[in-house]
Amino acid sequence: MAIEVSNEPVVFTVDKIDPILLYGVGDAHLKLIEKSFPVELVARGNQIKIIGDPENVRMVEDILSELVFIANRNNNLELRDVETVISIARANTTISQETVSRKPTHTASDLEEVILFTQRGFIKPRTAGQQRIVQSTRENDIVVVIGPAGTGKTYLAVALAVNALKNKDVDKIVLARPAVEAGESLGFLPGDYKEKIDPYLRPLYDALDEMLPRELLRKYMEQRIIEVIPLAYMRGRTLNNAFVILDEAQNATSMQMKMCLTRLGVNSRAIINGDITQVDLPVSSTSGLIEIQQVLSGIEGIEFIYLDRSDVVRHRLVRDIIYAYDKRNDEKSE
Repeated sequence: MAIEVSNEPVVFTVDKIDPILLYGVGDAHLKLIEKSFPVELVARGNQIKIIGDPENVRMVEDILSELVFIANRNNNLELRDVETVISIARANTTISQETVSRKPTHTASDLEEVILFTQRGFIKPRTAGQQRIVQSTRENDIVVVIGPAGTGKTYLAVALAVNALKNKDVDKIVLARPAVEAGESLGFLPGDYKEKIDPYLRPLYDALDEMLPRELLRKYMEQRIIEVIPLAYMRGRTLNNAFVILDEAQNATSMQMKMCLTRLGVNSRAIINGDITQVDLPVSSTSGLIEIQQVLSGIEGIEFIYLDRSDVVRHRLVRDIIYAYDKRNDEKSE
């Protein structure tokens, strides 16, 4: 295949790992990249000369950078890893032409922030608040994240849990939510109890669907390696070697919060997520999330992270909506 060249070849230097790990047996990884993109790769020692159109060269540079990151993190690189990164690069190109019209997207420091590679791309903290969450989970066994809607609390927590499972830091993931009505009564919803409760757990399923292949997710759930359950189902259990996520924690009562936190066993960790401005509990009940800010303050191994509207990663209007409500509440309290 003739390679159209309009610029000087780019030299990619392999560091931090054994070049053979990146190249693959018989240069199989490099051959797969050449087959997928109209470029020529010439490997000499720890350097790869990339020859081709500048747009494709930049894309292949990004691919090689991500493969180095994966190999360095896992101390291994398989052909399926190369296939996944290539498919991600192609998908990103289809979605947006930005990929081929700018300089390489991911520097080495960017790649160090990646939490999880998925079939749709990779997940990394997108705001300063999210970066604090990631750092805190490395340093503490329990992290309590309090912030408004749209700040990626649930999505980021699930990504951290899946990453811990993939790296064999934990043996299982338990994701829980309180089954508290928000304007609707469970009794009026159709179906049996499981069918009534599933809509409350749907955001957790949605996050998992994006991060794991469907068949693998089904296998994990059948084997109870991943559990998505109502909070009440945690009573009486001891969770060893587990990553526990309590979502919508503002709707956990004081007793439920204590019950959840005391389920943690050996080598377990937890992320507690919630928005204290959206409590759906009856007026007579105390939100466990609000209470633990005082009860657990200052305990070593537990850290509180507070997000605000600057951490919103949904539609830009979500940030404006939060600001409008905050302004109204401030005016009422004056």
